Amino acid sequence: MKTYIILGGGGSFGVHSALYLLQNANPKKVICVGRNPEKPGAFSLNVGKGDPRYAYHQIHIVHEQDRLFELFDKEKPEVIISFAAQGEGAVSWKNSWRFFETNSTAIARTVEDLMKRDYLQRWIQIGTSELYGSVDFAAKEDTAIRPTSPYAASKAAGDLYLLSVFQTLKFPMNIIRPSNAYGSGQLLHRVVPRAVLCGLSGRKLPLQGGGKARKSYIHTRDLARAIHLVSEKAPLGTVYNAGPALPISIRDLVAKVAEVLKIPFDQLCEITADRLGQDSQYWLDSSAIKRDVGWEPQISLEEGIQEVIAWGRKHLEELKQVDPTYVLRT
Repeated sequence: MKTYIILGGGGSFGVHSALYLLQNANPKKVICVGRNPEKPGAFSLNVGKGDPRYAYHQIHIVHEQDRLFELFDKEKPEVIISFAAQGEGAVSWKNSWRFFETNSTAIARTVEDLMKRDYLQRWIQIGTSELYGSVDFAAKEDTAIRPTSPYAASKAAGDLYLLSVFQTLKFPMNIIRPSNAYGSGQLLHRVVPRAVLCGLSGRKLPLQGGGKARKSYIHTRDLARAIHLVSEKAPLGTVYNAGPALPISIRDLVAKVAEVLKIPFDQLCEITADRLGQDSQYWLDSSAIKRDVGWEPQISLEEGIQEVIAWGRKHLEELKQVDPTYVLRT
């Protein structure tokens, strides 16, 4: 039985990973750490409610390293999963140093102090497919990285640091670079939950650039399963892509939402200007993670969208009150 600590555990990916571990990993404890108070039930999905194995701690990994290590040293986690990041590449052109502060410097600072402890068995860093930039082929883990935003560059710096401390100092880590993940509880500036909310409430979804960009999407529960399998089976020091076989245009993704909601596509969205620095296509070759730990996506896009719609209907009145605009916070 292991203790897992999830950094960035207040976000939807951390929430789904905690749920998955509680249900499938027979853990001693699952502890989420987030910079904000735990979110209301529509976004926390009431993870761990009534389960003595679960806990949530509000700790800022950049500014409260002392509190973070008090928690580490008390709980002595065998596995740390790090989602903690400043995300959203489109806004990273302003105050870009904040992205490096969290996505690079905080990782180096945390890992350097963890190397003075003996309890950690594995650090799993959640990277991003944006490192490869726009590609016209399925990028492999050794494909040259070509970040096209300060966000992607800061994530690349964090990955390269981890690879260096594994190679030279044998720090026990793996990196998973997932495609775009989606699921219930996700913040409303993300395309799938926002499209669902717009469709259920009669609003218009702003479809940037007409939705020409092509991206790969996996359900958050598939990502959580990848993390668990890597934590149990993968050779240390290995980087894994995790995504579906083929990408889909954002326009076609939104069209699937409209289809499941049984509303016309033109009723759901309106065309707006494309975002600054938009890459034209993200596409991953995930054969290595299938070969090494047996992972491949199990939840179809249609099934995942239906699940998000059910979540949206359940929490519709609450979600209507939430501002879907992304706000950069320290």
